[in-house]
Amino acid sequence: MLLGCRTGMLPRAPPAQGRRLAADRRRAMESAIPLGKKQIIDGQLRVYYYGYWIKAYEAPADTLLAKKRLIEALTRRLFNHVEHGINVPGKRLDEARLAFESETDPQRKRVKAAMLAGAIFNRAADIFTKLVEIQELGVTIEPDNALMRECGEHLLEALTLGKMVLHRSGEEGLDELWGEPFKAFSFPIEAFYNSRYVKIAQSMRAIDGIRDAMIATFAGSPMFAGLDRLAREFAHAAKIKCETLRTDDDIFEVWTSFVVSAEKLAGFQPLLGADASPHEREQAARGVELIVRGKNVISYITRARVPMPKTTGELLERYERYRATYSAAPASGPARSVA
Repeated sequence: MLLGCRTGMLPRAPPAQGRRLAADRRRAMESAIPLGKKQIIDGQLRVYYYGYWIKAYEAPADTLLAKKRLIEALTRRLFNHVEHGINVPGKRLDEARLAFESETDPQRKRVKAAMLAGAIFNRAADIFTKLVEIQELGVTIEPDNALMRECGEHLLEALTLGKMVLHRSGEEGLDELWGEPFKAFSFPIEAFYNSRYVKIAQSMRAIDGIRDAMIATFAGSPMFAGLDRLAREFAHAAKIKCETLRTDDDIFEVWTSFVVSAEKLAGFQPLLGADASPHEREQAARGVELIVRGKNVISYITRARVPMPKTTGELLERYERYRATYSAAPASGPARSVA
């Protein structure tokens, strides 16, 4: 049994018929395990979702204080992954809304919508913080409290506007990140944790898909010999990072392994013969671009812990075009590094 990866995963891609049989066996294995099943594996509590045994953490007590801390952490994570300039203080909400509503240019309106989403989000966090402070004074805060309702409405509006906010890289939006604070506010904390495990499993599946596509794209090409090992090592480190909280004692080793394996993959240099043709050099250069692109997309998914289907789909299409272009490329003479 492999942890942090799909059950029944084989180390190398078998022929077509073998792949179908392996997939059938894997589906049979996965269907026999109930979603959310927890189990101690090698001394570590893990939870099963969609083919992956994910590192599990005990949820804190379901209190307003715990929700406040969770929402604060989600707020930091959100603004760390989205485009710059939208972390607008909640006290400037009215200004941000006026700027958004008065804008007519579509491109500028999208940016102002992102800024408004940030202001609304921060206003909700401000309200929730004050509610917790009031509760700590001994005042009972009922679920139907007017400020509680306003907080929920703000988070829901921020979620709607968040669809216009881009990832920091300029890639597709991460609207799922905007939905997490609303879930943390609306659901019991344990239920929120369970929803996060689902997203982590989906992220791991995306990482595995990119890894497999990268390996398949360059398989059989002498100039890319050794790339498969680096791709597997990076994907493995990425999935461990994906399931590990920053507060975990293991984070120092986990983060270091993730960064170093990413550097090794991005630093891969194709082997070219001394008499390499311009076509082969072009093949090598474009291959390196795709390797680095794959590394970047896996990194985005890993750090955000949510899948990025649009960005991933575009990457997989580029891999397919590369295979179609260079699958019949001739081998060159004795190999050496392209660098």
